[in-house]
Amino acid sequence: MTPKKAADQASPRSSTATTAVTTTQATRKPWKKKTPVEVVLDQINRLRDDVLAKEEELKQAKRQLQKLEEAKKVLEAT
Repeated sequence: MTPKKAADQASPRSSTATTAVTTTQATRKPWKKKTPVEVVLDQINRLRDDVLAKEEELKQAKRQLQKLEEAKKVLEAT
């Protein structure tokens, strides 16, 4: 009885794995080779987006620091 259970458990796993593979193949776009110019332009755009995001984070951090420094002044005055 124990060997049958092990065999029964193994078969659903294999069918699930093949189902997952066939669905991912159907939804993937075909690979398109990029030219070196396209690669560099993509890198520039990604880096630009990253810099903008970091600048926004820096602005928020500066605002937070300014508020905390004002709170520190208030606490020191009392």
